Amino acid sequence: MGELKDTVKGLANEVAGNAKQAAGHVRNDPAQKAEGKAQEKKGELQQGVGKIKGALGDRV
Repeated sequence: MGELKDTVKGLANEVAGNAKQAAGHVRNDPAQKAEGKAQEKKGELQQGVGKIKGALGDRV
């Protein structure tokens, strides 16, 4: 079950990060773009954790 939770949270963070990057681009705001990139990477990491949990059967 942890696999699904991490994967969904990761996807949500990735989508939110992409939205922040787009808004930062439109506003020409480098700080917002950087914040969005960091959130996107966090989401990718969370999804990776979910995949590992799935492969190990949630024993992580």
